[in-house]
Amino acid sequence: MSDISVPPERTARMPVTSGSVVERVFAGQRGRKIREALTAYFLLFPAFLIIFVFGLFPLAFSAYQSTLTGLNQIVGRYDGLGNYVRAIDNLAYVLGFWVAIVFVYLAVQQVRKVKELAQKHNEKPWLWALPGFLLAAGLLLFTRFFFTFLPEALLIPGRVRRGQQLTRELFQEFLGEAWALETVQSSLRLSLVVLLIAILVIVAFNRTNFRTLHSSSYLGSFMQIGLLVLTAVALTWFTYTEVVRAYAAALEREVELAIWSQVVTISAGFVLLILSYLLWNTAAGQDSMRQTVFRLGAAAALAVGGWVLIGELPLAVASGNKAWWQGIRTTIFFAAGSIPLQFLFALLIANLLFQNIRGKGLFRMIYFLPYISPLVGTAAVFRILFSERANAPVNTFWTALGFSPLRWLNEPTGLFQLMFGNMIPNFPSWAAGPSLALVAIILYNVWTYVGFDIVIFLAGLGSIPGEMYEAASIDGASRWAQFRHITLPLLSPTIYFLMLLAVIGTFKAFNHIYVMRTGAALGTTDTASVVIFDAFKRDTRYGYAASLAMLLLLVIIGLTVINNRIARERVFYG
Repeated sequence: MSDISVPPERTARMPVTSGSVVERVFAGQRGRKIREALTAYFLLFPAFLIIFVFGLFPLAFSAYQSTLTGLNQIVGRYDGLGNYVRAIDNLAYVLGFWVAIVFVYLAVQQVRKVKELAQKHNEKPWLWALPGFLLAAGLLLFTRFFFTFLPEALLIPGRVRRGQQLTRELFQEFLGEAWALETVQSSLRLSLVVLLIAILVIVAFNRTNFRTLHSSSYLGSFMQIGLLVLTAVALTWFTYTEVVRAYAAALEREVELAIWSQVVTISAGFVLLILSYLLWNTAAGQDSMRQTVFRLGAAAALAVGGWVLIGELPLAVASGNKAWWQGIRTTIFFAAGSIPLQFLFALLIANLLFQNIRGKGLFRMIYFLPYISPLVGTAAVFRILFSERANAPVNTFWTALGFSPLRWLNEPTGLFQLMFGNMIPNFPSWAAGPSLALVAIILYNVWTYVGFDIVIFLAGLGSIPGEMYEAASIDGASRWAQFRHITLPLLSPTIYFLMLLAVIGTFKAFNHIYVMRTGAALGTTDTASVVIFDAFKRDTRYGYAASLAMLLLLVIIGLTVINNRIARERVFYG
């Protein structure tokens, strides 16, 4: 029999029918994509593990801890929204419903992105919502299992009897008993079943005509949508049950509550403000002056109505923690005083150092030194400088100018009240402004971070083409005109970046404030972070401190969103 030869070009096209299963899976173009994906996931896994352990898990555990109460107890008794109600009173219920609405809004935005991608590539992705929602449900159920098992594991040290030593074997025994609990096992089984069903559905879809070029993108998007929607539903139900529980407890005490009326009134006020904002933005695009004026008038009327309804807020927070609201007020004063001064000095000095002068490298290092110096040490030095002693350095300089010595870090009186209190009898407390003690801390904060801003501003100035300034000079533009029309617009991305860091940093500031605070200031220097630390360390109310931390997180997220909205319209990227 003669040998049958196969042309080489046909051999290359023949399917692989021999070899191991692994070789067949990783063969060909599809196998190359699988190898690349696995390599990418393998390299990303350490970063994901770090983010989960030090980022996502502490955040999730803080949210869980905020629903527990008890003194000096990590695992206290379940209290629902009790800690939030103690902090901000009935506003906690309003926030619960509105956070759920925000999750739904984000889910709708994600659906719009999926729709745009599908229309662009003429694909039908909607069946991928089934495995996406199953994956989301499985992940949420697994999170539920984790937080069902975790408290039982944390309670193990309390199960050790007096005189008994917690050995490794005893710990493993207690851990096995906690793992074998029916509530733990049932939640684990349910989460694994849902995840397994989701994986099977994904495999089935990949073997049918449902698979498209962007299947993985659709799956990830629908999983995010599922997480947002299911979390919103769970949060709404949780808040509703807490409202019902509060009314039941009030009925037993024969006390009247106004939770539902406040929720509806305040929510309606926010809705009117949102509609006013949207209507105001559409006024500029109208064809006639009449339509523009009508829309501006309607927006103003809606804004007035919204503010009237939101006027219910003082009643909603009347029984909240005054120390917390004082901390938020102090934090706002701290941010409003630090950020403008910090940016003004940094931008001025950066422009001077950007000129062709001798020794500018040395000046850059000198200005940057306060930022890299230990905060605790430099704060202690400033505490000595701003001492209330008449011969203290700052008071010596102050008296040399002809003024009386001040108490500085020990002065709880507001700055504006100190300045104008003698001229205005019965000076209103709401207009007193930040205390003099807080002003001293603001000056320290500006001194510390202005060097960092200078370095970033210098990098931004270096990226602006010099030809633009030369062309402007030829056209007769003054230095101020060049700064206003060239430097500031092209420096706007740098300003946005520094503004984002400054807002988040000032609202999270703690170390130097804690070092410089004094009892004589009567709490006027205690920012939100200090209030949280006192609740955790001094009062050992771990659940309450966690709830305050979650509230501060919501404030920072809200400010970040506002900053991004402003940057979208004002930042120029060239």
